[in-house]
Amino acid sequence: MDTEKKTKGSKAITLILLHLMLMVYSLGGIFSKKAAGEAFLSVGFCLNYGAVLFLLVIYAVVWQQIIKRLPLTTAFANKAVTLLWGILWGRLFFEESITVGKIAGVIIVMAGVILYSLADGEEKSHEQ
Repeated sequence: MDTEKKTKGSKAITLILLHLMLMVYSLGGIFSKKAAGEAFLSVGFCLNYGAVLFLLVIYAVVWQQIIKRLPLTTAFANKAVTLLWGILWGRLFFEESITVGKIAGVIIVMAGVILYSLADGEEKSHEQ
């Protein structure tokens, strides 16, 4: 029983790390959009593009650590959360509107992720 608690706690920490990493990954969209608004190879373009590359390096390193601890299908299914972050970043940094359609889309995708995660957990409990 104690080992089961440690395993669940470890998985929870890994999932939290996954979602923090996906938030960091989604920040790349901000810098990418800002780079697109700058003149090619200008200082602003290079700084924003460099920030995108930096975030991708962090993402790649952390992603490798996460898929050592979680099934790839579970980790990849959770990438859908970047849709939510994209909508929030668009609103905060670019004053983009949050529409009912966007919210409905995120809810549908997130419901799919939750259903997948629940089904994945049930499948594993039946294997034991």
